Amino acid sequence: MRFKDVFSIIGPAMIGPSSSHTAGAARIGRAARQALGEPPLEADIALYGSFADTYRGHGTDKALVAGLLGHAPDDERLRDALAHAELAGLQVSIRTGRELEPHPNTASIALRGRASSVTVKGRSIGGGSIELIAVDRFDVRFAAAQPTLLIFHEDRPGTVARIAAILDRAQGNIVSMTVGRQSRQGAALTVMECDQAVPEEAVAEIGRVAGVSRVRTIDLSAEEADT
Repeated sequence: MRFKDVFSIIGPAMIGPSSSHTAGAARIGRAARQALGEPPLEADIALYGSFADTYRGHGTDKALVAGLLGHAPDDERLRDALAHAELAGLQVSIRTGRELEPHPNTASIALRGRASSVTVKGRSIGGGSIELIAVDRFDVRFAAAQPTLLIFHEDRPGTVARIAAILDRAQGNIVSMTVGRQSRQGAALTVMECDQAVPEEAVAEIGRVAGVSRVRTIDLSAEEADT
């Protein structure tokens, strides 16, 4: 049996009891917060499969909320995340979804902040690793294992090429790229996974490309200010 890296062998640094149900859940929550681009004020969380069946015993609800507060899976505040959310002014609603999902550890999180909103669906695939499979109305698939750009834009010819050129000038290397779109020449979401964090100046320049409405960076390794 082959492993990709040491993380796959020893697992993540985390507050227990489960790498899938707590560490992975915290990473999904934190990715959703970063996709929103600001501290969330309201969170509607739907849990599916095993997440729905065992979330209280495994602390999945606390882990998801800890991630929404910007906390890492090994942050001691995970245990009291629901109380911390109340203090931070984050209103949380947790429910079990009735739809069948192909993966048992799936969560859908609808967030609202002061200026924006986003819905993210992700699944915890084992060992603390995650896969995000939908952002708003777009079907995508990425692991958030490295710095990732979410670029919301109109589906215009040349847009992706202009974005790639900006990254090239910033010496950013694109590891993988997927594009989800609603219709031809309609709204689109380009997901670019990169080898390293993209400089803020490059992110801002991408945001000024004609047809781009917003850009979000998901970097689960980045430190955040205490919430």
